[in-house]
Amino acid sequence: MAFRATLATWILGLSGWRVVSQPPSAQKGVVIIYPHTSNWDFILGVLARAVLQLRMHWVGKHTLFSWPFESIMRALGGVPVDRSQTRGLVEQLQKEFDRYEQFFIVITPEGTRSRTEYWKSGFYHIALGLKVPLGLATFDYAKREIDLTNWYWPTGDKEKDMAHIREVYRGRRGKHPELAGEIRFRE
Repeated sequence: MAFRATLATWILGLSGWRVVSQPPSAQKGVVIIYPHTSNWDFILGVLARAVLQLRMHWVGKHTLFSWPFESIMRALGGVPVDRSQTRGLVEQLQKEFDRYEQFFIVITPEGTRSRTEYWKSGFYHIALGLKVPLGLATFDYAKREIDLTNWYWPTGDKEKDMAHIREVYRGRRGKHPELAGEIRFRE
């Protein structure tokens, strides 16, 4: 285990957390995290990324990547996207996917730490458009466990795929459970 992975495992262990994972079913993919209810999720994610030793990146609004924070954000795995553009996210991310032999993009489908009634469907369209699997990850505060054991190839049948996703996330608890929204897309 590399030094960073060992250090991250030790830090998580000190706080009672552990990472449970299965190797990905491909060298590229979209990892979604649910529920996302706390700023602590980011810190846990950075530590989990080190433990997993995968080239994992996260999408952030491009305004987070201005001076003096750009270098730090990129070093932590950030990929800037212009969220004011309603189309073209798949194309923006395709360029990132093409740059590396191994590349995983991490997205929170709720899009915020606040309660939402619907998930944003971008992660689903990205996975289908780029023909990559979904990694269904969670920060379960009840178990103090970061779990990335379920890799799923979306079929294009939204109802079937969302039923599988709901089943995987059943019973998972974020830091603030009242902020976890329904697992569903807007009709």
